[in-house]
Amino acid sequence: MIAALTRRLLTETQPRLLWKFLYDFGWKGMRAVQKFEKRLERGQFFPAFLFLSVTNNCNLSCQGCWCTPSSPPKQLSLDTMDNIVTSCKLQGSHFFGILGGEPLLHPDVLELFRRHPDAYFLLFTNGLLLTDSIARELNRLGNVSPLISVEGLGPVSDERRGGRSVYERTLSGVEACRKHKLITGVATSLCQSNVADLATERFLREMIARGVHYAWYYLYRPVGPRPTPELALTAEQVLAVRRFIVDIRARLPIAVVDAYWDAQGGALCPAVVGMAHHISPSGDIEPCPPLQFARDNVGDGRNLEQVFADSEFLSRFRREISKTTQGCIILENPALLKRFLEESGASDSSGRGTAFDELARMDVRPSHHLPGEEIPEKHWAYRLAKKFWFFGFGAYG
Repeated sequence: MIAALTRRLLTETQPRLLWKFLYDFGWKGMRAVQKFEKRLERGQFFPAFLFLSVTNNCNLSCQGCWCTPSSPPKQLSLDTMDNIVTSCKLQGSHFFGILGGEPLLHPDVLELFRRHPDAYFLLFTNGLLLTDSIARELNRLGNVSPLISVEGLGPVSDERRGGRSVYERTLSGVEACRKHKLITGVATSLCQSNVADLATERFLREMIARGVHYAWYYLYRPVGPRPTPELALTAEQVLAVRRFIVDIRARLPIAVVDAYWDAQGGALCPAVVGMAHHISPSGDIEPCPPLQFARDNVGDGRNLEQVFADSEFLSRFRREISKTTQGCIILENPALLKRFLEESGASDSSGRGTAFDELARMDVRPSHHLPGEEIPEKHWAYRLAKKFWFFGFGAYG
């Protein structure tokens, strides 16, 4: 599998793009985690990775999405994004997830990539705006990997995304990436309506044929203005997903990413361990993207390093939630989470003003923390990477 994937990367991309991926994402990413651990040993805190939702503007309306568009859109200014990336690089963190809304609707997102050629950006996009010209520019820049969201096939995709012919239009974006030899991924939030189609060898083989190099699976969480809780997976389905991921990693020439399990199959939450946090379009620093509550903001004039060092809210979140579960607190205990947020004095940062009420209405759902059902990694490469560097081989909370 490793040899076949290596051949694909050598023949389907360009040496310049592959080098930047291996060095700016791979090597610097490993160093970022090592520096993160050393800071913790010294009693200091600054996350290894940051995820930035650069705008709340979007051209779709997905079930379970936490983003709430506004008019005019809320978005991080170029100066704010520039300052965040610069501050992180000073701490040894050079990898950033760029989210939305749809981040390609931000007028300055490409300029952010241009300003930081020594950083690496994972562009979370629905692919509808990934035109030939955009893909060509991403190739020129060399420091961006598009991670294209696929939420179902055909009608399921339209129902999940709130649009028409979304899957077909998304594949046009995938094709533009292949044409311009980008290192490209697909991401899917596995739920009741798509798990039988997307957590399959057939789907991954189709993506390989279309030039996709990695697939990122994560679990559906019923949040936001369209929570659709009936789409959440059962505990049995979560275990089946874990089993599928572990098995398929050893067989297909595509990297399969998750951010939920460690090398031994134990559950983890990157936000609880502090490896990654999220910044909203309003500059609020949140534990993770779907958990839209905050007490700190990047726009208050303070140095970002000092914000993380002084944040009692984030510190208490990491300390208290870890006592409750190693999995997803949003799914497992929304009532306890609501109490914790109220007692911590956190504010609703969703822009809807209804996030506390949404938590109050949530039912308990299983997450990936299923003690006694751990499934260790089988493939040596994933086992090694998770054990020593990337934990969940990613950092999406």
